[in-house]
Amino acid sequence: MFSLRAFALAITSLTLVLPATAVAQTPAPDKSGGAAFQPPPPPPPPTPVNLTVPGAVAQLMPDGTAAAPADAPIQVQQAIWAGNEIQDKPYIYGGGHRKFQDRGYDCSGTVSYALKGAGLLDSPLDSSSFMKWGERGPGQWITVFTNPGHAYVVIAGLRLDTSVAAARSDMRQFKKATERGPRWRPTERSPRGYKRRHPVGF
Repeated sequence: MFSLRAFALAITSLTLVLPATAVAQTPAPDKSGGAAFQPPPPPPPPTPVNLTVPGAVAQLMPDGTAAAPADAPIQVQQAIWAGNEIQDKPYIYGGGHRKFQDRGYDCSGTVSYALKGAGLLDSPLDSSSFMKWGERGPGQWITVFTNPGHAYVVIAGLRLDTSVAAARSDMRQFKKATERGPRWRPTERSPRGYKRRHPVGF
């Protein structure tokens, strides 16, 4: 009789101990009542500096960057993506002349930076030097417009320029295009007074 009673007490003790052990292994709730181990928040989306779009024409995006055409050679795409990297830089006279990486850029420094990104330029040039650079006339993908006082470049149909020339009042969706400095511009400007040069093969 004594042994049966001891056995029953042992079974009861086990029944009471096991749930307590299981509870100890679950995560403790936090102050908000949720699980103690929350998953980390998703990372922020990357800056779209290397976007592409179908076709052969670059497209200006609302954030001021440009999407490169998927049908363009990789060098052309790289020139566009390089131009995207300096969209927040200010205009600084002489900026980008001594080195490609600078605090800001002037007109020829901007053109030089884009061409360097494409592997088409070894050292920065000023606007007068661009008048003898590359080949004469417009290129199929890249055309540098240059004179002794200013330079800009059109890449896959989109203008990269520090000047707000030819800006229109209906460009509210492209706020950066109305700013001074190295910016993509959705409008053409008059080529009068400029020589047109292009990299060999482009």
